[in-house]
Amino acid sequence: MPKRCVIVNPKAGSIKGVESELFAQIDRLDPAEIKKTHGNGEAESLARAGVANGCDEIICAGGDGTLNEIINGVAENFGRVQIGIVPLGTGNDFVRSLGTPTTIPEAVDVLLAGETDTVDVIRAKSDQMRYFVNVSAGGFSGLVDEKLTPEMKKTWGPLAYLRSAAAAWPELRGYETFVDIDDERVDETLYNVVIANARYVAGGLPIAPEADMRDGEMDVVLVKARPVTEMMVVGAQMLAGKHLDSSAVIFERAKRVRVESTPGMWFNADGELIGNEPVTFEVMPRALKFVVKRDESK
Repeated sequence: MPKRCVIVNPKAGSIKGVESELFAQIDRLDPAEIKKTHGNGEAESLARAGVANGCDEIICAGGDGTLNEIINGVAENFGRVQIGIVPLGTGNDFVRSLGTPTTIPEAVDVLLAGETDTVDVIRAKSDQMRYFVNVSAGGFSGLVDEKLTPEMKKTWGPLAYLRSAAAAWPELRGYETFVDIDDERVDETLYNVVIANARYVAGGLPIAPEADMRDGEMDVVLVKARPVTEMMVVGAQMLAGKHLDSSAVIFERAKRVRVESTPGMWFNADGELIGNEPVTFEVMPRALKFVVKRDESK
């Protein structure tokens, strides 16, 4: 049995009204250390401390942002820890790709069953080094994350992403961008750069509908600057996951990507802002082990 540390974000987007059920279900994981976060960045330090205390399974009871902090907290120990998830966020985008159940009892059942699988991790180096497992986006998406406040998430729930996009829309602009995709250079005026390990953002938008987090490559989605009417069509295609064939979109797969733009794009990693300096992304193939739902087809 793994030595478990459960990190709970009591401000996670969908935790309201289920606190009693959550802790009753977590009790099924006994013995386990239970730690609560009280602010941004604390999940990272708690995960780091859990590993230092001998925990070899760190469980995220929170959303995508909490998970991102935990992954960065265990970054120096990817090879010896595994990550479990009880999804409690506003979007829960990574677990959509991972296949983790979204109800608390079912998620805990998965943790108790103990099946694991390894997935790719992407390392992003800008004005700081960060690791992520879902999606990083720069340009307009970075502006959307900049506008996305905790109050907006609390008030709007899953619609908060659309609300913040509406707030950012007047600031939409093109970025003169160089993107080095392995050995190929793209020189374009872009609205958006998306580096995807998994498929979904913004509460289920299939931004990289063909992404496979176990293939050792990133899915790179570049959105060209085009007239507003054309961008409205592209937006509708994105909602259906049909945008990769659009003439306004460049789609590639790569192991290494470098992005430099004027002005500098603000990039996020799994929703957490990482800076607006030139950024390099590199895949770490099958670097991190997750507790996953048993594959009944095997």
